[in-house]
This record gives sequence, C-alpha cells and structure tokens, in this order.
Amino acid sequence: MTHPTLQAIAERRTTNLFDPARDIAVTQIGELVHFATRAPTSFNLQNWRFIAVHEPASKARLRKVAWDQGKITDAAVTFIVCGQLADERVLAGRLKPVVDAGIMPAAMVPGWEGAARSLYNDQPQRQRDEAIRSATLGAATLIHAAQAMGLGSAPMIGFDADAVAREFGLAAGEIPVVLVAVGYALPENWPQKPRRPLEEVLELA
Repeated sequence: MTHPTLQAIAERRTTNLFDPARDIAVTQIGELVHFATRAPTSFNLQNWRFIAVHEPASKARLRKVAWDQGKITDAAVTFIVCGQLADERVLAGRLKPVVDAGIMPAAMVPGWEGAARSLYNDQPQRQRDEAIRSATLGAATLIHAAQAMGLGSAPMIGFDADAVAREFGLAAGEIPVVLVAVGYALPENWPQKPRRPLEEVLELA
C-alpha cells in the first residue's frame, strides 16, 4: 500500500477552480502553517512568515495587486509566503527552544552564530537567496499538507511584489516569494499533468 505522504504527492494537482461557497476554519489555516513550518531552513533560522488572506475585503485588496486572478477571491484563503533575509542576529533566539528541549548543547550555539555570520553578513545576494529558499520549501510543504487534508492549492507568482509588500505591511527585510491559494477544488479541474520521463531529468553520478 502506498504511504499516505507519497499518495498525497502523487495525487496533488494545481487547482485553478475553487468552490467559492466553501470556506475553511481558522483552525485549519493554523494547521496548514503548523505543517508548513516543519520544512527545513538553514541553521534553523525559520526565516519566513505566512500572511493568511482570508477575509473578503483582504482578498479583494490582494486580487488588485495580483493580476486580478479570480482564484484569490474564490479560494478559501490565499497565503502570502514571505521569506526573510537571512540574519544571524536572530539565531540565538531561534535556537533557544532547541537547547531547552535538550536537542542541542548550549555550547554549540556560538559556533552556529559564527558560521551563519560568515555565510550571510555583508552578502545581500546570499541573504536573499536564503529567503527565497526558505519560503519556497515552506510553501511546498504547505501545498502537500493541503492535499493531505483534502484541499486543493495553487501556487502563484503573478503579482506585483512591491505592491503586495506595501498593501500588507511587509517589513524591510521581507520578500513576498509566492502566493498559495487553498480551498475546496471544483470537479472541473484538470488532473495532474504528466511529467517528463526520469531519463530526461535524472543523472546518476
């Protein structure tokens, strides 16, 4: 029998048609982000933020700066997945729960801070790359969590990033990386599209 996680990946499809009459509970929104934050981040920076655009007025605001895509107002919620520029100064706070849980010795924290400092300090491109990576991994995990919960999802890059940042009050170090609409899919959606064969994408070295 296929493992449920693998089944969710295999059956996932992009949802372009959502049922606008079906909402999801705020608790479900929290569960989706709970699972999204199980994705990996460099040094456990957890350099992301998820803005759940759920209220009708907020959906309308987002739709105006996202190429007027109907999915935004039809879906139950659209997440603005934000990456935060990698910054070693937050690391001690992010690692404290790891130390408190007995997973990591406190003596290791300064070493991790130093490594992160050498990797990201005065490296704006690398800081931005890490923000994009973290947000993308979080968004992908959210998408598969939605599938496992019986919900459809649609990642979207069709938006004005500067306008989204202004409209939703993003901080200077935050980047709106991707939008993810989530809700109940209508039956008219296409099935998952066939993928390129393995021999075209896999190289064993």
